[in-house]
Amino acid sequence: QVTLWLKKIYGDVPIPEYEVNERTVDILHEVMECNEERDKDIMLLIEDMKDQATKYEAEAEHWQDILGESLGLSVGSLSQEATRDLTDLVESAMELEVEDTSLTSFYSAINYMSSELYKTKSRNEEMELKLKTLTKKLTSALTLEKQLEGDIKNLKESQEAQMAKAAIQSKNLKFLEDKSKDLKIRISDAE
Repeated sequence: QVTLWLKKIYGDVPIPEYEVNERTVDILHEVMECNEERDKDIMLLIEDMKDQATKYEAEAEHWQDILGESLGLSVGSLSQEATRDLTDLVESAMELEVEDTSLTSFYSAINYMSSELYKTKSRNEEMELKLKTLTKKLTSALTLEKQLEGDIKNLKESQEAQMAKAAIQSKNLKFLEDKSKDLKIRISDAE
């Protein structure tokens, strides 16, 4: 799942190398879930706005028909200022997603939008905090990984040096033992 998500995110760009272990995969999985959740919210919001726009356009056509038939008014017969005000009213109604253009609907919509804005900001702050925490964990894990790799390398080098030293000491000991035997034989022969 994480690999597919990374391929989707990076597209044609190669995915940066990372050590595949349980911890990094868990961290990346959490980031993936946050990202997918945000994408779903955005898609729902876009769909809702499209539905509202369609609804408002239909309502605008309906009111244009009523104004044209009842009062003989059309968009072309209004003054430039009246047209601009009407356009502002329609755009405000669409933006606030109100059912009608009454003052009560506008106030209710403004209060609702303010409440939603606050909730969204709070959720975004929570997600940003979670993302920062996950990023710190990932950075910490990668730093620890590099440090461990360095420690392992140093340990291997130290072991190799000790093994070489032990081999030299073993050869020297063997030489001294052989020399000692040789001297014992010579002493025996000399006696």
